[in-house]
Amino acid sequence: METKRIVSNKKEFNLKKFFFQWEWMLVAVFIIINIINTNLSPYYLSFGGIMDATMTFLDKAFMVLPMVLIIILGDIDISIASTTALSSVIMAVAYNMGLPMPLAVLLALTVGAVCGMTNGILIVKFKELPAMIVTLSTMIIYRGIAYIILEDQAAGKFPSWYSYLGWGYVGKIPFMLIAFILIAVLFGLLLHKTTFGRSVYGMGNNITACRYSGIKTDHIKVAVFTLMGIMASVTALFLTSRTGSTRPNVAIGYEMDVIAMVVLGGISTLGGRGKMLGAVISVFIIGLLRYGLGLINVPAQALMIIIGIILIVAVTIPNINLNGFKKKRLAA
Repeated sequence: METKRIVSNKKEFNLKKFFFQWEWMLVAVFIIINIINTNLSPYYLSFGGIMDATMTFLDKAFMVLPMVLIIILGDIDISIASTTALSSVIMAVAYNMGLPMPLAVLLALTVGAVCGMTNGILIVKFKELPAMIVTLSTMIIYRGIAYIILEDQAAGKFPSWYSYLGWGYVGKIPFMLIAFILIAVLFGLLLHKTTFGRSVYGMGNNITACRYSGIKTDHIKVAVFTLMGIMASVTALFLTSRTGSTRPNVAIGYEMDVIAMVVLGGISTLGGRGKMLGAVISVFIIGLLRYGLGLINVPAQALMIIIGIILIVAVTIPNINLNGFKKKRLAA
């Protein structure tokens, strides 16, 4: 009687491994931060207040989503805040010159796409240059162009309907929050459920092997950096909608906040590892931490120190060699 062998590519469910995922640690941190904030201020635990607070940090959160892809690739983009500034400046100037607002919005998205694509093309054409050096250069260039166009002036006077992006509500939920959740779901599906996403992980682990396997690594890099530019211009749309105007110096420091959220989310800076969910959770951890501590007038400098400590812990914990620690205990 013949016995049939069944080969399955499905991994057995491991309960211990499931609950020791980085995302569960982030959920625990999220709960702890909310408990602390609730005890610090009686005004924190208010649904309306928290919903309003999300609008103060979700504009930059749109850039977190493609930054996850870039860091999983093993690269980085520090020109994103300058791309945001340039997109918003060109949009505002074009509108003030008579271009209809819908076309000005489309122009802003196009500018972001061109900036991101330029970064990607430079990185794949000059492989000897690290992405940090390339995007440091374009960061200066994009911000410089914004200053040439507008100098130290402000531009705005947008139509009233445009303010809905940054201040509008669907029921009791901010439109910005709904937009972020929907786009985050799309990016999560792109990363975790498509061939494109698997290629991104593969390139982050070993780009040379992927290149010899027939994966169009250069095309994927350019596509990811283009997505980054588009989402930087989406940030520009929400930011200018909230402020009602723009200047060449808007969004300064956004790149550091975005990278901090991604790293806290468990995305490996070495590439090839991390999940979109972790980055999304970290957006709300840092955002609500700032909101809660802001209610009790904690200085901005102290907030930076606290976030810096959290980031050091976040980077250190995954690199602790628990197996080596156990061996030392057994040897003792």
